[in-house]
Amino acid sequence: MHGLDLTVQPGEVFGFLGPNGAGKTTTVKILLGLVAATSGDARLFGKPVGDAEARRHVGYLPENFRFHDWLTGFQLLEFHARLAGVGVAERRARIPRVLDMVGLSGRGGDRIRSYSKGMTQRIGLAQAIIHEPDLVLLDEPTSALDPVGRREVRDLIRSLRARGMTVFLNSHLLSEVEMVCDRVAIVDRGRVVRSGRLEELLGGLPELRITVDRIDEPLLELMTHHGRVQEVREATIVLEVERVEVAAQLSEALVRAGYCLYAMVPSHQSLEDLFVSLVEPTSDR
Repeated sequence: MHGLDLTVQPGEVFGFLGPNGAGKTTTVKILLGLVAATSGDARLFGKPVGDAEARRHVGYLPENFRFHDWLTGFQLLEFHARLAGVGVAERRARIPRVLDMVGLSGRGGDRIRSYSKGMTQRIGLAQAIIHEPDLVLLDEPTSALDPVGRREVRDLIRSLRARGMTVFLNSHLLSEVEMVCDRVAIVDRGRVVRSGRLEELLGGLPELRITVDRIDEPLLELMTHHGRVQEVREATIVLEVERVEVAAQLSEALVRAGYCLYAMVPSHQSLEDLFVSLVEPTSDR
């Protein structure tokens, strides 16, 4: 690590992104008190990360986990709820509710060894939130799930935020992050290379992806009157424009000039585009 500075605000979904070896897992382990930082200071809820009271308010789902597979889902949640100090009456009410939240309603009585990989991922999510923590650390929570399961996890994360929980999310699925996170930090080689609210990071000028019957010099000249050409590939041009409304004027100009317009699709920079531009792979990775 090289002096990573990071602040996560209460009640937000925070995406923590970076290539393999960037320091993401090390950072999470420091926050959990599993690894001691060689220098600097890390705090949870204003208290040192080793503080037992602060850690009571944290839930965690690691990327690679193993549960006692002879237990049923209900027994696993009962065990973790007891460890967290949840009372008997509250456990009885909370466990069915949490099983339903993660899509395992009706399967709590089955042994974990009978669960599919996706179901095991869901019971892992359940144990992370069974004690209703203030902060939930999720490391690749959708890695084993199909598209329906990923959507359900996104909905779950949004519901946790609506309840006032803070979610710290590690994920390589940048489209997932883009759909649920309020703020993100992109880390590379132990340093934060960009952070902020998503709308600020991705708020660059819009682009038009234009496909026509042919590309020639007069066409490129026409394009420069409406924006800045970013890319030319076969019969498609990517044009950066000041505003998307330019599309109507440009389409009319193309038709008047004798070109066949096959498609004109507006788009903005994606989180994946930003990520790749900041952490291009190098030979030592």
